[in-house]
Amino acid sequence: MTSVAQVLKSKPNQEVYTIEASDSVYNAIKLMAEKQIGALIVKENGSIAGIVTERDYARKIVLMDRSSKTTPVRDIMSSAVRFVRPDQTTDECMALMTERRMRHLPVMDNDDLIGMVSIGDLVKNIIAEQQFTIQQLEHYIHGA
Repeated sequence: MTSVAQVLKSKPNQEVYTIEASDSVYNAIKLMAEKQIGALIVKENGSIAGIVTERDYARKIVLMDRSSKTTPVRDIMSSAVRFVRPDQTTDECMALMTERRMRHLPVMDNDDLIGMVSIGDLVKNIIAEQQFTIQQLEHYIHGA
């Protein structure tokens, strides 16, 4: 079973992007677009204050007819941040994401933010594991 640490190591870009709670939602969405990501960790006074996602933008700005340039990130972020540890499995992450209807999980090692895994990262890993299993079975069947 693959661990979160292994998934993080396989990512081409392991940087975790953050934004200040006082920054505008516009700046958050702009950063997400530039980095081609769907979520940012929100910081306030150097600590993790929450997480903001594209879904938060769609539901709390667009649908409520608010201005992204004047609304601070703190007004739309989720402050209850669920996270995983590097030693947890991809299955545990998938279960948590499915149960909580989440697409992004920060990875914490003690008190340090060391990464972020997305549902896409986990699906990519599952596909790779399945392809490996198929190859092994094919080699077994063909006697190689």
